[in-house]
Amino acid sequence: MGRYAARRLLLTIPVLIGASFLIFWLVYALPGDPIRALGGDRPLAPGVVAQLRDEFNLGDPLVVQYAKYVGGLVQGDFGTQFNGREVIDVITQRLPTTARLALVAIGFEIVIGLIAGILAGIRRGSYWDNLVLVSTTLVVSIPVFVLGFIAQYTLGLRLNIFPIAGLNEGPISYILPGLVLASLSLAYVARLTRTSLAENLRNDYVRTARAKGLKPSVVVGKHTLRNSLIPVVTFIGADLGSLMAGAIVTESVFNIPGLGRAVFDGVRQQEGALVVGIVTLFVFFYIFFNLIVDLLYAVLDPRIRYE
Repeated sequence: MGRYAARRLLLTIPVLIGASFLIFWLVYALPGDPIRALGGDRPLAPGVVAQLRDEFNLGDPLVVQYAKYVGGLVQGDFGTQFNGREVIDVITQRLPTTARLALVAIGFEIVIGLIAGILAGIRRGSYWDNLVLVSTTLVVSIPVFVLGFIAQYTLGLRLNIFPIAGLNEGPISYILPGLVLASLSLAYVARLTRTSLAENLRNDYVRTARAKGLKPSVVVGKHTLRNSLIPVVTFIGADLGSLMAGAIVTESVFNIPGLGRAVFDGVRQQEGALVVGIVTLFVFFYIFFNLIVDLLYAVLDPRIRYE
């Protein structure tokens, strides 16, 4: 297993290089001149513009700019914003906020999604099953930013249960944006659990367990659910990295100062180094969590071995 993990980690290097170059090219291909935008209504002096363009290598070809960026990245330098602030300082300050939001979202996804999927899977055709199918279809069909505004209006303004923006209320401030961030993934987890569980309940080993007189809770919990969780764990593990990237929309709607909001502001202000650094970090998290999921397969199913 150690050799397998090492190979997978080595494969992350070309993936990170390719992803970062694509992001770098997209960011610097945006129209406009970020240096001239720094001056706002007062244009900067030509000498200052030339000095800043030379300092940030904006006069070099794209490939040369990227090579210099990677050279600094290897040395632990994520670059500098146009206002002089180090990108690594922004990441260090905002990463805990996004991580807490993602953990709250994954908690909702696991608890609500699994419970809804299990109840629907063992009661196919029941009222609960139909309710899960209809509600998850409705959630999937609505964009996340629309769900965010609906949650703010109903649970925040009308019912006054949760704060609608910012983190001034402490840990409770993460509940509403965490629920909105998890909504789409939660629906997928519920449907995936339902389908996987219902399919495994028809297998021969389940009939054998029932014929032996085992309790239904033992049949489902010990024999069926464990095999049914393999595709669910795959989705949840991959989705943890996606949740951090998906926080771009949620953090903007709820005015949360995390990495997602920093990416949104960086794209708007054409802060190339900031956007590339944070999104590359998201890519690394996505790859890392996928590796953890692959290693968990052997725990869920002893037949899986990595040689």
